Amino acid sequence: MSSSPDELLRIEGIRKTFPGVVALDSVDFDLRRGEVHVLLGENGAGKSTLIKMLSGAYRPDSGKIVVDGETVRIHGAQDAARLGIATIYQEFNLVPDLTVAENIFLGRQPRRLGMIDRKKMEADAAVLLERVGVNVSPRARVRELGIARLQMVEIAKALSLDARVLIMDEPTAVLTSGEVEKLFAIVRKLREDGVGIVFITHHLEEIAALGDRVTVIRDGRSVGQVPASTPEDDLVRMMVGRSIELQYPRERADTGAALLTVDGLTRDGVFHDISFEVRAGEVVGIAGLVGAGRTEVVRAVFGADPYDKGSVAVAGTPLPRHDVNAAMTAGIGLVPEDRKGQGLLLDASVQENLGLVTLRAATRGGLVDLKGQHTAAARIAEQLGVRMAGLGQHVRTLSGGNQQKVVIGKWLLADTKVLILDEPTRGIDVGAKVEIYQLVNDLTAAGHAVLMISSDLPEVLGMSDRVLVMAQGRIAGELSADEATQDSVMALAVSTPTASTASPSTASTTTNPVDTDSAVEEPRGH
Repeated sequence: MSSSPDELLRIEGIRKTFPGVVALDSVDFDLRRGEVHVLLGENGAGKSTLIKMLSGAYRPDSGKIVVDGETVRIHGAQDAARLGIATIYQEFNLVPDLTVAENIFLGRQPRRLGMIDRKKMEADAAVLLERVGVNVSPRARVRELGIARLQMVEIAKALSLDARVLIMDEPTAVLTSGEVEKLFAIVRKLREDGVGIVFITHHLEEIAALGDRVTVIRDGRSVGQVPASTPEDDLVRMMVGRSIELQYPRERADTGAALLTVDGLTRDGVFHDISFEVRAGEVVGIAGLVGAGRTEVVRAVFGADPYDKGSVAVAGTPLPRHDVNAAMTAGIGLVPEDRKGQGLLLDASVQENLGLVTLRAATRGGLVDLKGQHTAAARIAEQLGVRMAGLGQHVRTLSGGNQQKVVIGKWLLADTKVLILDEPTRGIDVGAKVEIYQLVNDLTAAGHAVLMISSDLPEVLGMSDRVLVMAQGRIAGELSADEATQDSVMALAVSTPTASTASPSTASTTTNPVDTDSAVEEPRGH
């Protein structure tokens, strides 16, 4: 690989293996001063392994890493920092109970007369926070901050290391469109300052808006380097090795009787008078702004959270309040938005995670039918196309898309009647998304029902048979698939619903035009 005079970093022929898995095989990559180089690939393609070698978490089996023209060895985070390499991971590396300033300079606090110089630390932190354009006090506790501000604190922390190479792993996955634009402005300013940025994203529309070059990795190999202006269809073809004709391949099924009935569900101060049905063979989407109450409603339906009034019934049978076991027994499954924190046992195997829901049914006389569990897990893993070394592999080591397949798979094994999907494709590549959408089609074709929450508005529009729009804890309206557009959904999402408009049957969609660039968790689909 020939080098450029502006080259900051070069990787040549990197190979990394784990037991039973070749994670990277002869991968090449380079980064120049003042550029955004997008690293693109499916979940499990090897992107995370590559950046972990640059950050010192992993060491390559072969190949070399060159910084400023010299071959280097990165044995840990301190080596990376010394070389000016900083990484911002999807899961923030911040201590909740410490202040913003303490987090930025953790382990490197300025000292005076042997004591931490808190005044200087907070002043230096204020300068960094101003540089990234975030209005937050250096004395604020990190646990008090929202996702967008946490992202900016991570960037300020990286800049405190005088980072010349900044690696950003899915930085926009949980940001609203307004927050994404602010982040992009900061990235462009860093680029002007000569910082080289490795940018990982699954939102293809962001590539042309921000990137300079793209390196695509597939199955652990670098398959090409192209300009960021390359058409999205070509990028998808490079990523997955095939064309994807339909990004939202919804196959409408015949609808049957109501499998889930929610009537007057109310939790004081959180959501009010929520009523709807989901029928067999149907996908009902729930859209709305940040804080509208979508996740709170489905957690109450699943029994994870309490509610004050109303009722939930499955196939006509009422469920007791705040009882997850009763909901599961009746046939409700929940794929939560936080798959790692709430949907998986990260240090357990793929087989153990797939068998979580059916464990009780597979136990007789205190003994688990391990053979039966293994057979069932193998069948569902093959059906879902989980990419793994084997059923014994720890779920923690799977890619995000494969982890999500495992979360969904445990409910498929339980033959769930009503599957609730909360942000089912967040942080997942386009190929894995289509596979999950096909699973949704398979479920509804078999007579099951799906209730889906997504902040990706095109996803809601593309995969739902009906869309419920929530605003301020109430259902502001219901739209059929034909009526649902980005404008009609957003108009309802920013409305002020009242008791008279809370019922889907009485809600009106004729609302004044709205500014769809306002700070809401909305549409970044492609």
